[in-house]
Amino acid sequence: MTRQPLDLVPLQRFAIGFDQLFDDMDRLYMNSATTNTYPPYNLVKFSDDEFLISLAVAGFRMEDLDITHTGNVLTIEGSMPEQVEKTTYIHKGIATRNFRRVFTIADHMEVENAKLDSGILDIYLKRNIPEHLQPRKIRIES
Repeated sequence: MTRQPLDLVPLQRFAIGFDQLFDDMDRLYMNSATTNTYPPYNLVKFSDDEFLISLAVAGFRMEDLDITHTGNVLTIEGSMPEQVEKTTYIHKGIATRNFRRVFTIADHMEVENAKLDSGILDIYLKRNIPEHLQPRKIRIES
């Protein structure tokens, strides 16, 4: 079954300059049936400005993982080295395939740090709005 694009025209009449947001919503909707679920991940919100992305990366070492933050895109990639010796598995339930997971993050979101512990990659994000963009009180003169 092929999905029809979302009709976002009613929203677009009231939201000027949000073309990228509407394009992202349409892309996510159209691709939701074929979305890759590997590796599994959690998104945690600590506050309006602090978030955590946790990915289950069992079998990956730090040198097998790469995190890149460019503009509003956070990309996490995992590459397993080629195995020299062949292993015969009776059951292989732990996936160790290469992956690329991409997140679109809001303006002024920064990666605070990343930690790998017990097969879980935690990426801490924090919104840092520059002072000149924060609300300020305007003095009224008489």
